[in-house]
Amino acid sequence: MKLTHLDEHDRPKMVDVSAKEASTRIAVASGIIEMSRDAYDAIVNEKAAKGPVMQTAVIAAIMGSKKTSELIPMCHPLNLSSIHCDIEELPQLPGFKMYVRAKLSGRTGVEMEALTGVGIGLLTIYDMVKAIDKAMVIRQIQLESKEGGKSGNYQRQHQKT
Repeated sequence: MKLTHLDEHDRPKMVDVSAKEASTRIAVASGIIEMSRDAYDAIVNEKAAKGPVMQTAVIAAIMGSKKTSELIPMCHPLNLSSIHCDIEELPQLPGFKMYVRAKLSGRTGVEMEALTGVGIGLLTIYDMVKAIDKAMVIRQIQLESKEGGKSGNYQRQHQKT
């Protein structure tokens, strides 16, 4: 299998997308942060010493999505048209599940932007309550769906537990 980020001499390269047709591309990613009950309660009751955790994590996720090409070497700088972030409370864990939806009209996909946004958003939650719980676990950062582009649409099939 030929890797697209290597040239004919196996040197790293950024893929040339100039011949691709521009189309609307959307990607949704998610991830989970699991924590102690004390950390969870501090967040939902807005009692964290560093300020409003959820709002800060959403801003961080948006910023992370926008900065993806500066963090991941072969990603193209993209002119994103929309980034939307949701955080679902998971009191049974306890923890949170973050979703990031990235959108653009362009020649390359936005999966990495959605995934990076989730990672940065969850790391921000960790940073803001690590004084309460250093044992938090970030897991299951994954692509949920993508639309557009040559490879077509993708939808993660969730398994029933």
